[in-house]
Amino acid sequence: MTDVLTGDSDPTPRQVYRRLLGYATPHWRMFLLAIVGMTLLSAADVGLTALMQPLLDGSFVERDPKIIRLMPIAILVLFLTRGVAQLTASYCMAWVGRKVIKTIRTDLFSQYLRLPVSFFDREAGGQLIARLTYHVDQVAESTTSAIGTVIKDGLTVIGLLCLIVYLNWKLACFVLVVGPLIAGLVRIVSRRFRKLSRRIQNSMGNTVHVADEVISGHRVVKVFGGQTLEAERFEEVNEYNRRQHLKMVLSQVGSTALIQWIAAFAISAIVFIATTQPTMTPGAFAAFMGGLIGLLRPLRNLTTVNERIQRGISAAAEIFDLLDQTPEQDTGQRVIDRVNGELVFDAVSLRYTDSSKPAVNGVDLTVPAGQVVAFVGRSGSGKTSLLSLIPRFYQPSSGEIRLDGHALEDYELTSLRRQIALVDQSVTLFNATVGENIAYGVGRPVSDEDIRQAARSAHALEFIERLEQGFDTQIGQNGVLLSGGQRQRIAIARAILKDAPILILDEATSALDTESERKIQAALEGLMKGRTTLVIAHRLSTIQNADLIVVMDDGRVVEQGTHTDLLRRNGAYAALHQLQFEDD
Repeated sequence: MTDVLTGDSDPTPRQVYRRLLGYATPHWRMFLLAIVGMTLLSAADVGLTALMQPLLDGSFVERDPKIIRLMPIAILVLFLTRGVAQLTASYCMAWVGRKVIKTIRTDLFSQYLRLPVSFFDREAGGQLIARLTYHVDQVAESTTSAIGTVIKDGLTVIGLLCLIVYLNWKLACFVLVVGPLIAGLVRIVSRRFRKLSRRIQNSMGNTVHVADEVISGHRVVKVFGGQTLEAERFEEVNEYNRRQHLKMVLSQVGSTALIQWIAAFAISAIVFIATTQPTMTPGAFAAFMGGLIGLLRPLRNLTTVNERIQRGISAAAEIFDLLDQTPEQDTGQRVIDRVNGELVFDAVSLRYTDSSKPAVNGVDLTVPAGQVVAFVGRSGSGKTSLLSLIPRFYQPSSGEIRLDGHALEDYELTSLRRQIALVDQSVTLFNATVGENIAYGVGRPVSDEDIRQAARSAHALEFIERLEQGFDTQIGQNGVLLSGGQRQRIAIARAILKDAPILILDEATSALDTESERKIQAALEGLMKGRTTLVIAHRLSTIQNADLIVVMDDGRVVEQGTHTDLLRRNGAYAALHQLQFEDD
């Protein structure tokens, strides 16, 4: 399966940002209310600066009684307006921002659930987690607080410019001259911000990935003395992340300082002209200088917001790249409650994307309904790859697999997987209770007694009842509080409870001791009755009673038959059996 992006080329930053803003569009009412608040906030800031002229000229120079009475009221009204406006703008923008974060995270998580197994084979888990956490936060920053800064400070700049033009348009020309210089500088730094943001986001994914490996594999790290190695790996990615952040800060602070210096040059020229050729009243000059100095803060904010926007665009590009990946293809229309379980492999081959040789090569095999078929062979012979085609984790490169006479692709994916129960050697349990793990994904209402009976059949009841809270015991992430054998028995109980017509057992007893394995084998023999069971086993003693044994090597079926027939042929199976017998 090929993963593609929508479109023939990478989207431009403008296209990415437009798509990003689409997440805020459904919340336009709150967004509009925030804009109203920011407009009033900017108007209040400009109004406070404009009050400087009547405050100085009317109150202190002319001593006008009316202005003296009105000034305190005007100041109180402006500060009250400013406070209400700031509260409204901040809350509404935060509300929109959290909505955007929730929506994007939901879309990303839903996409993770839809993506094929092949995608997760080649993507690092740390990068996927970083996109769901760090990247989404950067995106929200770009769509809400950054836009809020642009609107509020942009309106403030416009208001203050109008004020100083009104007070003295000739002196204001000095301010307008620096505009193109600042715009050109912002354009240059934008490209560097995007590049650094992309590096920072990738380094965050690498940092999470290294930490996740150490946390999940802490026992192996301790036993094999890998602390120093892992510390060095983490130091490398952590140091790279630190350097990229410092480069971002240097670019941000440097560009801001340069812009402020350009603005300061204009202000110093204005002060020189206004003091050598006085044409303004003290109040007008104070208001004019207040407007100029007031421009510095919003201008600084507008230059720093560019870094946040570029960081958000870079993060959004990676998020949208993932959202545009092709999900699992499900063109099947056939829905069935329960299949009989006959499987036919017709010249089936499978080649992984990054492999030069096929993992499965031209397999022809018929599995009658209700029979137990065991697959044996050395590691890497293609056993697991072949059986992974049945739940359609992968699509065959060539050939066809039929279930009850119909191609697997004809079945609706959900309906097909409802027919299959899987127990593999890498048991996956969830951070929930024992009972919830056994009942996971059953797809029908089950009672506590059903769960208990499944545990009893899997010989798990004996240790579950010894737990402090029994079936209500929390078992930790991936069942970390249980032993390997206990985890495997819960997985078997889950398969028993599902009661699917097709059962896939991939080294299902690999983590069990001899006594537990005997119990589980007895349970599995009862479970296998009336079901099509496909077993991968390295210990040949566990599959001697199988209806059919398939020997695989280098992706091909080299022998098939019963245990007795294969021993009589004295071929590949007999050699494996003799080798294990000698080891025993």
